[in-house]
Amino acid sequence: MEEEKIITRAILVAVDTGDYDAEVSVDELEELLKTAGALCVGKVIQKRPSPDTATYIGSGRLEQLKAEAEMLSAELLVFDTELTANQTRNIEEITDIRVIDRTTLILDIFAARALSAEGRIQVELAQQKYRLAHLAGKGIALSRLGGGIGTRGPGETKLETDRRHIRQRISELSEQLRDIRRHRELIRGRRKKDNVLTAAIVGYTNAGKSTLLNALTDAGVLSEDKLFATLDVTSRSIELPDGRNVLLSDTVGLIRRLPHDLVEAFRSTLEEAANADIILNVVDISSQTAEEETAVTVQLLHELGCDGIPMVRIFNKCDKLPGAWNIPDTEDTVKICAKTGEGFGAMLSCIARNLPSDYSLMDLLIPYTDGSIINQIIATGGKVMDTEYEEGGTRIKALVSNKIDVSRYCVNVK
Repeated sequence: MEEEKIITRAILVAVDTGDYDAEVSVDELEELLKTAGALCVGKVIQKRPSPDTATYIGSGRLEQLKAEAEMLSAELLVFDTELTANQTRNIEEITDIRVIDRTTLILDIFAARALSAEGRIQVELAQQKYRLAHLAGKGIALSRLGGGIGTRGPGETKLETDRRHIRQRISELSEQLRDIRRHRELIRGRRKKDNVLTAAIVGYTNAGKSTLLNALTDAGVLSEDKLFATLDVTSRSIELPDGRNVLLSDTVGLIRRLPHDLVEAFRSTLEEAANADIILNVVDISSQTAEEETAVTVQLLHELGCDGIPMVRIFNKCDKLPGAWNIPDTEDTVKICAKTGEGFGAMLSCIARNLPSDYSLMDLLIPYTDGSIINQIIATGGKVMDTEYEEGGTRIKALVSNKIDVSRYCVNVK
């Protein structure tokens, strides 16, 4: 008989200072908790001008929280912020309950879901930086062994690791990431040299990026209705309606107040967007906070230096929002349902329309005496898609480099 899995029961805690919508943030924290495999049994949101420097919500409110936790059989407190080492220690001393913060929870999910060597290195680097910053105030959180939910990942059993060892490990991981980054830059350089067009799929976590990539390319990427279902970059090629091929790259999902160390650790992955020819910003149009989620994505893209790169906004999950299909398309927005494939034709045409190109789709009639021009089209990165042999010569539909003057052969230019 299989042993029943014990699910961690947790209470979520936040301070509402008016700087952002605390209720929306806590709801998202609950989704993160669910993704990590724990159960939310209660939520506490306290209005304050600012968080208490010693205990975040104040010692009196903590005593009440302790009683609530006992009544709900909660064994974990999750705070919707990044706690200081002293705050963590003080809260645990007062409540005698294990405490983690938003950053630890996200790191825990990342540690569980990173599959590639690069992903694991990135997560461990962020974990070690977090551990270093909180080493001075280590309390129960850094002196207890646990079975997940804030305790996953490399080095969790070496709880007495001192600063020198952590810094040495950070240095080793940083060097490994630099090597990976250099390798990525070489690959990007080769793609540019070979005239490979690239598109980065970006967006808020759980917007449907991996579902879209799978639907377009049969990539087989893990796709779940959970936050951060995939962390590792997957690239696949597709053909656009104008005959051009473009390499699609899935990227890690974004989230409100994504920990700075995670942004830094995953910079080499996120730079797929900064080096792309076009950005595909996937938006969950059915989300009640779709506008804010889009703003988070756009802001991070700005921080990564993506300004000036053409971007197509793809409104996904239109099947879940009544009236979504009636939203007008524009030159750079389109509506789809990634699960069913509805709207894909319009989406691919929109991508082709916004993707910069040194090539033009042409209908040419080339006299048989000038047949070498076809070899020149192919040699300069062009592509012949249709060929017919007519009385006046070879009729081709082709992508032709703008460096070649074939205007005298044109039948029609699209």
